[in-house]
Amino acid sequence: MAILKFRAYYEEDEAVYRDVVIKHTQTFFDLFNAILKSYEFDNKHQATFFRSNDNRQRGREITLEKYNEREYKAEPLMMAETTIGSEIRDTNQKFIFVYDFAKNWTFLIELINVSKEESIKITYPATTRVEGIGPQQYSTRSLLGKKFVDIEEKYDLPEKKEGFSEEGDENENLNDEESNDDSGSDE
Repeated sequence: MAILKFRAYYEEDEAVYRDVVIKHTQTFFDLFNAILKSYEFDNKHQATFFRSNDNRQRGREITLEKYNEREYKAEPLMMAETTIGSEIRDTNQKFIFVYDFAKNWTFLIELINVSKEESIKITYPATTRVEGIGPQQYSTRSLLGKKFVDIEEKYDLPEKKEGFSEEGDENENLNDEESNDDSGSDE
């Protein structure tokens, strides 16, 4: 059984990507869920894959469901019914994955490895590599969550250069170096 390794690049920053391994007999619906899970997105929105080429032209569409508001050049394939192996045309096969048509999250998917060795330690599909901080689906938390806020607060400097207090009396005993830094301040 062939194991396919895909790299899913976030279109806006190709330094951000996830590697996903999947069996060639699994469906695009399985790949859809694996990519969303690897980027910590939910699966509540519309989605589609396009078979693609080196120039990132959009070819045959493999969609989650048939959407009435979209025009199709050819009848789309359905993710749940289409195996990944059936759409691999070459060893560098590429796809474009678009999720949430309102937000238009776009991921560039590239086949980077084909192996015949199935690992008994892995439940397929699986994420095998995570690079970069992915986008936040709803932008309701900072990039690193609470950890980022803690780091940001730790290194925030007060607006006044005298020190960490706004009252000048508490800062009279600054060493000479800090005092020299303050001498040019108008505050």
